[in-house]
Amino acid sequence: MRKSAAVLCGAAVVMAGSLTAVPADASTPRPAAGTVAASATKVTWKKCGTAGHPTLQCGSVKVPLDYAHPSGKKITLALSRVPHTAKTSQGPLLVNPGGPGGSGLSLAGFVASSLPKKVAAQYDVIGFDPRGVGRSSPALDCRPGSFKPVRPDSVPSAPAIEKANLARARSFAAACGKKYASVLPHINTVNAATDMDSIRRALGAKKINYFGYSYGTYLGAVYAKLFPERVRRLVLDSIVDPTGVWYEDNIRQDYAFEARQQAFLAWIAQHDSTYKLGTDPAGVEARWYTMRAALAKKPAGGKVGASELEDTFIPGGYYNGYWPYLAQAFAAYANDKKTAPLVEAYKSLAAVDASGDNGYSVYAAVQCRDTPWPRDWRQWRKDNLAAYTKALFMTWNNAWYNAPCAFWPVSAKRPVNVANGKLPPVLLFQATDDAATPYEGGVTVHRLLRRSSLVVEQGGGNHGITLSGNACLDKHLATYLTNGKVPRGHGVADAVCRRLPDPKPLSASASAASAAPTGGARGAALHNLVHFRG
Repeated sequence: MRKSAAVLCGAAVVMAGSLTAVPADASTPRPAAGTVAASATKVTWKKCGTAGHPTLQCGSVKVPLDYAHPSGKKITLALSRVPHTAKTSQGPLLVNPGGPGGSGLSLAGFVASSLPKKVAAQYDVIGFDPRGVGRSSPALDCRPGSFKPVRPDSVPSAPAIEKANLARARSFAAACGKKYASVLPHINTVNAATDMDSIRRALGAKKINYFGYSYGTYLGAVYAKLFPERVRRLVLDSIVDPTGVWYEDNIRQDYAFEARQQAFLAWIAQHDSTYKLGTDPAGVEARWYTMRAALAKKPAGGKVGASELEDTFIPGGYYNGYWPYLAQAFAAYANDKKTAPLVEAYKSLAAVDASGDNGYSVYAAVQCRDTPWPRDWRQWRKDNLAAYTKALFMTWNNAWYNAPCAFWPVSAKRPVNVANGKLPPVLLFQATDDAATPYEGGVTVHRLLRRSSLVVEQGGGNHGITLSGNACLDKHLATYLTNGKVPRGHGVADAVCRRLPDPKPLSASASAASAAPTGGARGAALHNLVHFRG
C-alpha cells in the first residue's frame, strides 16, 4: 500500500466498488512438505553493535529462491539480533517494519530498546531484510533514479501528462522484467512468509513470536496461515485489510489520507498566530493548492514540483509529529516565497526518498505479484477519476506509484485467505483514523483471526502506534509479550486507549532535518517503509 517507508511501511489507488472476494481455504498456498525443513542453514552471529545498540549482532541465512525446488539456486537473507539476557528465554521475536520493501535490521535494536527491559530481556529480538531487500542478496533495484525530480505532475490534466506518467510506469515494469527475469516470480508475500519459517529453523526454534507493523501485519497473517502450528505469539500493529490486497486497499487509502490532510490543515488554522495562513481550514487548503499550482510551473530549487510536494506532505498522514515541520515550510513559501525550507523538507521527509530505489523495487515486485491488478488502464483511469473527486490530495500520486502493476511482466497469484482458527491468542493494535491502514482493516482481521483481541487507539491518526509514547497501548503489548494474556471485551474493541495529543508548533529555528528519524515506529520503521500507501 503506499508508504512509508517509506517506507513504509505502510501502504494506492482507491477504487469504487465492493471488496474483492476472499478465496476459499483450498486456494491458500502451502509449501510442499519437507521443503522448508531442508532449506535453511544455521546462523553464525557476529558483533555489529552501535553506540545506541551495543549488543546488536548480525548474521545471514541461505534459503531457496524457489521453494518448489529446494535444492536449486539459493538466496541470502540478512539478519540482526539482540540476544536475550534473562535466564529463561521465550524464544525468537521476529520483527518487521512493513513496506513491502522495508528493511528490518535496525528495527530489532529499536524494539529491544523500546520494550520494558524485563520484557525485552526474555526474547531474542530478530530483525531481517526480506528477500530482495537491503542487505539481503540479491537486492532489487529495477531502475535507479526512477523518482529523480522533477517528475511530471501527478494529476493528468492533459493527455500529454498522462502519457508521460504511463511511459514512466511501463518503463519501470519493463526494466524490472529485463533485469530480474528469474527472480521476480519468487518475490511475493507467500515466499517471504516461508522465508520466516526458514529463519525459524535456522534459529533452532520450534515456534516463533512475531511483531509486525503495516504491511508486516499481512506478512504475519500469511505466515500464521501457512504455519499455524509454528506461531507462539503474534502482534499486529496498524493492520492491512487482507480482503482488499492490493488494488482496493491502495485506493481506499486515498480517502483516508484526504481525511488526514484535512486534519493537518485544520491544525494549521488553529495555530494561525504561528503560521499566518488563516484561521479557516478551507482557506488554508486553498493556499496549499495555490502553492502546488505555482510549484507545478516553477519547482522550488529545481527539485520540488507538484508531485514532489505531494511526496513531501504524504508523511504527515503517517505521523503528526511531522506537522510542525511541514507547516513551517508551507508558511515560508506561501507567505514569504522562501523555497529553501520546502526543499529541506523534501530532502528530509519525502517518502519516496526515504524508501529508496531498492525499497520501491521490492514494493512493486511484491504487490504486483501477490494479487491480480487491472491490466486495462481505462479501469485505473475510471477508478482514480472517481476517487479524485473526493480525495484530491493523494489519489493520482498514489495511482502512478502503483501503476507498474498494470504492466508487470510476471503474472499475479491469488490473494491468501488469512482466516484462522488454529492460533493462540493474537494481539491487534489499530488507530481509528490511521490513513495508511484504515481502521476497517483492524476490525476485519479481528473477525478473521478467531482468538484475537483488538486494542483501539480512539481518535488516533498515526501509523504504527505501539512503542511510540502511548503508555496505555504499550502496557497491553508488554503484558502480552510477558505472559500471553490479552484483553477481552464485549464490543468490536477489546480495549480502548486515548490518543496522544497533537503536536505544538516549533521554535522558529527548528528545521525539517531534525524531524527524521523520530517517534516510535514512525522513526525506526517509517523511514524504512515504502509507499504501502505501509
